[in-house]
Amino acid sequence: MRRTLVATTAVLMLTIAAPAIAEEAAQPNAERVAAARAAIKGLGGGLKEKLVAAMQSGGPISALDVCKLEAPKVTDTQSKSSGMTVGRTALKFRNPGNAPDDFEKRVMEKFVADIKGGADAMKLEHAEVVEKDGKKVFRYMKPIMTAGTPCLACHGGELKPEVSAKIKELYPEDHATGFAAGDMRGAFTVKQMIE
Repeated sequence: MRRTLVATTAVLMLTIAAPAIAEEAAQPNAERVAAARAAIKGLGGGLKEKLVAAMQSGGPISALDVCKLEAPKVTDTQSKSSGMTVGRTALKFRNPGNAPDDFEKRVMEKFVADIKGGADAMKLEHAEVVEKDGKKVFRYMKPIMTAGTPCLACHGGELKPEVSAKIKELYPEDHATGFAAGDMRGAFTVKQMIE
């Protein structure tokens, strides 16, 4: 009788604890989220520095060259230094290498809906632990908003002919124009395998 009671109590405790364990596994810890925020801050800052310098020295054409040649290097450096895979993606992407996966597309569509519903885009973020191929993966995303200057010089609806020509040269399948100031341009995205 005593063994049965102990076994029943143990099963009951495991049953009660199981949802909490599963829920905790789906929610990333605060330290991991803080590290992801720092990683995208580093990426955003590094890209902005290069783009601002390019815009000042050679305008949008120079900035497009920086995006094509320097942005991947800044992204790789930030990924290595953070220990996370850091990048950018968009629903309307310019570089096919930045096309969103299903998770990223779903989160960005939610961001767009939230922004249309009046949410403060600067406060939006999404963090989740997902399972992929039997392994747990931490995912984090934060919107990238379109500023009037300098973003619209290369991403707006009315581009200078030389800018359009350069975009077609560098990105023949470009989808990343037609934005207005305040639109969500895309999102920073972070991935990290969880041991």
